[in-house]
Parts: sequence; C-alpha cells; structure tokens
Amino acid sequence: MNPADRPPLRVAVVEDQPLYRAMLTRTLAEHSDLQVVASVGTAAEARDVLQPGVVEVVLLDLDLPDGNGIALGVQLRRTQPRLGILLLSVHDAMDLLLDLPRDVSRGWGYLSKTTATSEPMLLDALRAAARGQAVLDPALLDRLRPRRGTAMSRLTDRQFEVLRLLAQGLSNAGIGDRLVITEKSVQNHVRAIYATLGIDADPDHNSRVQATLRLLADTGPA
Repeated sequence: MNPADRPPLRVAVVEDQPLYRAMLTRTLAEHSDLQVVASVGTAAEARDVLQPGVVEVVLLDLDLPDGNGIALGVQLRRTQPRLGILLLSVHDAMDLLLDLPRDVSRGWGYLSKTTATSEPMLLDALRAAARGQAVLDPALLDRLRPRRGTAMSRLTDRQFEVLRLLAQGLSNAGIGDRLVITEKSVQNHVRAIYATLGIDADPDHNSRVQATLRLLADTGPA
C-alpha cells in the first residue's frame, strides 16, 4: 500500500499537565499521518476512553495524579496486545521497563519530557512503538556503558554503537545511514550482537525488544 493511502495512525495523549498536553496534541495534529483521537489528563479518563480499537499508540505520562503510567499501560495492554505505549517522564527511569511482565513487554518506549520536545525524536519514537518496537531515549542511552563481567561488555565498540541505535527504534537501513555503513554490515553486526548476548534471532521472538531490554539490564551510567 502506498504510504499516502494508509489511514492515519490513531494516537492518544495521556498527560496531566495541561500546557504540555496541549503542546503534544498540537505537534501531533500537524502531521497528516497521525490522528489524535483522545487527549486526557488522568488514568481514570484514559481507562474510560481507551477501549479496544480506539487507538493504536498512546503517549503516556509516567506520573499521573491518580495512578502510575506503567500500571495503566500494563492494564491497557492486557486487553489490547498490539497497543504501542510511549512513556514520558521528567525522571531518568528507563530501567522501570525491566519490570514489565514478559507478555506485555513488546511495543513500549521511553522518552524524557525534555527529549520529547524534539519533534523528530518524538515522532520517530511514537511510530516505532506503534510498530511494536522497544524504543529508548537517545540522550539517556548516550550515558550508558556496559557493566564489567556481563555479555554486554564483550561487544566491540561498533557493536555497542549499533545496539544503542537499534534501541532508539532505528531500522537496519537507518542505522547504516547514521553510521555511514552498508545495511549488510549492520545486519552482520546485529547477528553478532545477538550471538554474544544469547538472543534468538528469530523475528517472531521479538529479538530487537529483547536486545533493547538487555541493554538496560547490563549497562550503567558512564
């Protein structure tokens, strides 16, 4: 299908700060391939509005006045397995994604609210979450280094660089463009990363999600 013929991606914004919620809604509404169908400020409102089939991806504040964004996201995913969720927070709390139940770990992303003010980063992360990818904040990823003694520490510098870009939701082609290498070279690096980390390369096993979560588990601040 021609991208221009696809229906717009249906998005909900769940954010308790009215000005920030309005900014997000306005930014998304400027793009014809996105449709903001709900914009609410509490977990209770989100549960009422976000019935199965209403939206495909949710921008979700981690700290809501009447609940926790992750708990709300897990609840939504129990009834909507393909729903993408992009968490927003003022805190560096990406490691909370490691506590997600395995059956709902697909299609979550995390951006700081500072990073989310960058329109390209927000849109890329939102679309990647909608595709079922695990997406992490690039600014926060830049601070991470492999922990000694982990399989992550056995990656080469180039492989670790590829993994961080993969965790930002970039495709192999996108990683190649960023690093100015061929897509075939990226594929070889990704296979080597999976082998070193002991990750099944079968696409049906959400290998990229597993690799992203391993990146969180086996790294720490530089």
